[in-house]
Amino acid sequence: MEAVIAVFALLFVLLVALGAYATVKAVGAAKRGVDRGLTQARRTVEDHTLRAKSFAQPGAAGELAQLRLKLRTSMRATQDALNAAVVEDESVKESIGLFERLSVHGHELDGELKRLESEPDRTALRERLPQLRERTERITQSADALRWAVRDRARRFAGDDLDTLSAQIDVEAGALRHWTTTDAPSASASAAEPWPDAPAADAPTAGQTWPETSRPGPEREPERPAISPAAPRPTYPWQKKPRPESTT
Repeated sequence: MEAVIAVFALLFVLLVALGAYATVKAVGAAKRGVDRGLTQARRTVEDHTLRAKSFAQPGAAGELAQLRLKLRTSMRATQDALNAAVVEDESVKESIGLFERLSVHGHELDGELKRLESEPDRTALRERLPQLRERTERITQSADALRWAVRDRARRFAGDDLDTLSAQIDVEAGALRHWTTTDAPSASASAAEPWPDAPAADAPTAGQTWPETSRPGPEREPERPAISPAAPRPTYPWQKKPRPESTT
């Protein structure tokens, strides 16, 4: 009895632990989903704000907003392209490592541009703009090079696969049309039967005669007698001998 109670208690503890683990996993997944949604919403709001500043604010402040928007757009597009490509091509992992190193410089530049948006000294800000513009160009060019290289690689693989598939389809189509490559009937079988020679002028008949081999007649069956001869009647031992007929 005590063993049964111990088993039920153990099962109860396991069920409670499993339920707690499932609850923690569900809460964690929901929290990650909420965090992703908030991050995406915050990025969307920041992008719209930067786009509005780049058009509304003239001078150095507007150019800073344009640089931030260009940097963020390029880095985000490259990140999405790499994450999508690594699922089908394991060799892209090395490119992801290079992009992570590039992202460190990108985040550093984006933070610096964001801090300079509230810089009151516009003269010093205009002096630093060429350097900031050059750094932004270098980072975005590197990110664009990675993104286009990954896309070209995927396009190349798709083209090679399409070429192979087209060749296989051509072979299969030729196999399905096998009746067009069958041998034609032989010339001896398809040749027409020659016509007989025309008879001479002094021949007794005026018409053409066909050779005997050209018109085979039906085989003649052996003649059968009109009445078959009577077969001898069988004799049996229990029959009486026939009595001779009297001559008188």
